[in-house]
Amino acid sequence: MKKGSLFVFFLFLAAVTSDLDSDRRALLLLRNSVRGRPLLWNTSASSPCAWHGVHCDSGRVTTLRLPGAGLFGSLPLGGIGNLTQLQTLSLRFNSLSGPIPSDFSNLALLRYLYLQGNAFSGEIPPFLFTLPSIIRINLGENRFSGRIPDNVNNATRLVTLYLEKNQLTGSIPEITITLQQFNVSSNQLNGSVPDSLSGFPQSAFEGNTLCGKPLNPCEGDAETPNSPPVSPPSPPGKKDSDKLSAGAIAGIVIGSVAGLLLLLLIIFCLCRKKKGEENGQPRNVEAPVAAATSAAVHKESSAANVPPAKASGSGGGAVSKDLTFFVKSFGEFDLDGLLKASAEVLGKGTVGSSYKASFEHGLVVAVKRLRDVVVPEKDFRERLQVLGSMSHPNLVTLIAYYFSPDEKLLVSEYMSRGSLSALLHGNKGNGRAPLNWETRAGIALGAARAISYLHSRDSTTSHGNIKSSNILLSNSYEAKVSDYGLAPIISSTSAPNRIDGYRAPEVTDARKISQKADVYSFGVLILELLTGKSPTHQQLTEEGVDLPRWVQSITDQQSPSQVFDPELAGHQSEGNENMIRLLKIAISCTAQYPDSRPFMADVTRLIEEVSHSSGSPNPISG
Repeated sequence: MKKGSLFVFFLFLAAVTSDLDSDRRALLLLRNSVRGRPLLWNTSASSPCAWHGVHCDSGRVTTLRLPGAGLFGSLPLGGIGNLTQLQTLSLRFNSLSGPIPSDFSNLALLRYLYLQGNAFSGEIPPFLFTLPSIIRINLGENRFSGRIPDNVNNATRLVTLYLEKNQLTGSIPEITITLQQFNVSSNQLNGSVPDSLSGFPQSAFEGNTLCGKPLNPCEGDAETPNSPPVSPPSPPGKKDSDKLSAGAIAGIVIGSVAGLLLLLLIIFCLCRKKKGEENGQPRNVEAPVAAATSAAVHKESSAANVPPAKASGSGGGAVSKDLTFFVKSFGEFDLDGLLKASAEVLGKGTVGSSYKASFEHGLVVAVKRLRDVVVPEKDFRERLQVLGSMSHPNLVTLIAYYFSPDEKLLVSEYMSRGSLSALLHGNKGNGRAPLNWETRAGIALGAARAISYLHSRDSTTSHGNIKSSNILLSNSYEAKVSDYGLAPIISSTSAPNRIDGYRAPEVTDARKISQKADVYSFGVLILELLTGKSPTHQQLTEEGVDLPRWVQSITDQQSPSQVFDPELAGHQSEGNENMIRLLKIAISCTAQYPDSRPFMADVTRLIEEVSHSSGSPNPISG
């Protein structure tokens, strides 16, 4: 190496060393400023790159992950803000307080910011939305107050913004950037939901004083940005916002005429329905529950008539012209009757979208439009016949199915109280009825019995997609497990991401879930029941949420009762011992290695003992 090159090399090495020394000093300042369980860092080592939670790239600290580390106190100036090459920061589920330090504005390369589950306070600093690289911001479950910054749109790369469970006030600013995830529930926000955000579910806005899609319509307040049903939203504060322009009036008239024409077209198509058309094919119109599906996609009304299935004769073999029934005890109806039923969008799940179909004579069923089905018709029908033959009080009863090359429908009993996920993580406002310990224990037992029944069929039968949104509830809060056994027929291209948070560590193909992997997912479900925390609200982030690890980090240092949902606080005096027993069962189910996990039959037996000891009302025996 030439002398000049050697000099440049050593100059570069000195600069890198100096920068790493600066990172080290920043981390030590952080360690000395926050209190609680000390960070397990070997400070005698010259390089911080080997410290727990610290990751380096090209000789600089680029990642700092300290979730559930028992940290409390305030973040210091000159600490994290001096990690100028930082790309990922995760301090979630600690007890940190105070404001976000102003020198976070130095983090020009920061892409992922996870501060949820702390006690940070003050206003949300606008500079977070000027960080040029920021992609995901999660500030949920803190004590932030004031308004949501007006400069959110400056973060042009932002796709996730979680601000739920804070003390934010004022209205939601007009957000024009394309967000994939958004949640401001359980704050003190008011006004109307901006049109640009109306496509997010109700759960993203509940617990505030908000109106407009997807919530209840606003009461004609002309000052709300999106109160006119058709005209574009008026800018907030505009003096003549209570007057409709000529263009807006014309838009209303044109929209009304177009809507009338569309309604006449739908009536005309429905009148042309026949039992059989030429070539023996069913009518070739839009996909099943397409009106409801379209409403969900375009963020319009959630109630619509269910249009018929598209079915062509391509692909060989006879195309089904009607439903194939497993049971008829739910009432007589055929495909035409189902397609005429009034439909309401229930949600979009991992294997397809679900709808509530209501017949004129009072019968109500649930219809799931399966997507990404990759098996041939023969295999599909064989699989559905196996699933339809299963019967257990805690399994959702399958009624019928429909198959065509273009559409696959699954009809099942309708559960009036929705899913456990919605019950646990839905409305957290004043009108919410807390879910007590006895009910939770009963739900755990019902779900355990259903999964144990599935596993008893043979050694290879598993549920394949256990999560709280697949635990449905009756009027009496009886647990009914849904979406069982469908994983093997669904495409694996996107399936691995579908059960993040519940997925066992050994699972690499979501179409091939073992019974011990089911046990792991069930353990996460029980932890969710006990803690009230969702393991999936981070499913689009790079790091995900590891609920078992969070529980372990708390129970290792504190009393197990510290992890329980605050809604259970009133029940701990009489049920604390049984709660801890159920917690230990869940922890054993989430062991890292499959062989260390119990069998589902043993899990069910243990939960029965807990449930009976708690006096949980559960009339189901099976």
